[in-house]
Amino acid sequence: MLAGKFHEMKVERQTPLGYTLMLDGEEFFLHQAEVTHPIEVGETIEVFVYYDAKKRLTATMQEPAVTTEEFGWVEVVDVRKDLGVFVDIGINKNILIAPSDLPIFESLWPQVGDYVYCYLKESQSNYLFAILARPQEFGGVKEEAPQSLHGKKVKARVIRTGKIGTNVITEEGYMGFIHESERREEPRLGEVVEGRVVRVKDNGEFNMSLIPQKEFAIVEDSDIILEYLMGRRGAMPFYDKSEPDDIRRVFKMSKASFKRALGRLMKEGKVYQEDGWTYLKEDTDSNE
Repeated sequence: MLAGKFHEMKVERQTPLGYTLMLDGEEFFLHQAEVTHPIEVGETIEVFVYYDAKKRLTATMQEPAVTTEEFGWVEVVDVRKDLGVFVDIGINKNILIAPSDLPIFESLWPQVGDYVYCYLKESQSNYLFAILARPQEFGGVKEEAPQSLHGKKVKARVIRTGKIGTNVITEEGYMGFIHESERREEPRLGEVVEGRVVRVKDNGEFNMSLIPQKEFAIVEDSDIILEYLMGRRGAMPFYDKSEPDDIRRVFKMSKASFKRALGRLMKEGKVYQEDGWTYLKEDTDSNE
């Protein structure tokens, strides 16, 4: 397998469009646009080999961020629902991450401008794909999180999505996990999220929460309920005995959080409950 790797090749001859290179008796073309510094016939140079648009092996002196042997961070430059996600690896051709390597739900696919950590793989059909790294493959950039991180707010990038939870990594290389109970919505792959470190484990990884602490969360949750009520002309078929799954589906919060926020609103005289419904009091000021 030659594609996706660096190779040392001899410059055999120059052509009007570039150079012909030689490796083990086989010729490869180096287009003038792929030359990064002056070279001479007879010189041995290092080039990266990839497939062009016609699936021909071609060489470039540009240095990619990833290879079939090295992981790296690359930027998402295009998202095609019918094809997958294209990333810029640092050469004159964008590389595809196929849907089979992306989250099941398209809403969790990375967006243009997001970064993902991956490596290259050559298919049997003469194509180079980018493959997302699994959490256990971040050894090259992983650092042990200090205990002093506990309780601190951190920003981290999503590296793996899942129903049970979300794997993330900070800019410093600290690996973290967000349990499903510690997020209101599942963040997308490649997204940068900000949350609070709730635990630093003995293995140097940390647990993170995207839900504000109770004293702040209750205010935010109350605003969510009020906004929902106002959008329904002041009435909703939810109250403090509604099913937890229904509450989480609609309000993206636990039943306990919902009850706390609802209790606060009732104590403040903004809402009242009747026959399994919650109603907004007519004199409630939406700007309060």
